[in-house]
Amino acid sequence: MSDPVGEITRLIEPSLSAMGYQLVRVQLSGGQQRPTVQIMAERSDGSGMTVEDCTEVSRAVSALLDVADPLPVSYMLEVSSPGIDRPLTRPADYQRFAGHEAKLETRWPVAGKRRFRGRLLGVEGEVVRMKTEEGEIALPLSEIERAKLVLTDELIAASLRRAEQH
Repeated sequence: MSDPVGEITRLIEPSLSAMGYQLVRVQLSGGQQRPTVQIMAERSDGSGMTVEDCTEVSRAVSALLDVADPLPVSYMLEVSSPGIDRPLTRPADYQRFAGHEAKLETRWPVAGKRRFRGRLLGVEGEVVRMKTEEGEIALPLSEIERAKLVLTDELIAASLRRAEQH
């Protein structure tokens, strides 16, 4: 199996979607002997994840993985919500959180740098636009290795407003 994360994603995403959740990220960590499968999900309606939601996702994912057996070794399963300073994993995330501060890291240098911090301006085609201290920059989505929101008072206030709406 060349891409266990991709296989797990393809396996669980349709079921989570049908249950009213969006898959944010699948990550494998730990050693080869007993890896940890980390599933990050959020409610499709935008309301906050509860412990009960994580339990429901965990049971569903566990059942799917038990049947498909995508990993050749035993593993630990962790299910969590993305949190306020969440990772940005989908093009829609960059659009949804436009106006907020983020940190991005690219696979290869872009304009001589790999790490960027600034205000997200959104997505145009296959490019994330960001305003940094040095000015505006366009980063190809395909080159972004890691991205997450920066915890700011503004982000906390926006998160509280979203929670009150649901």
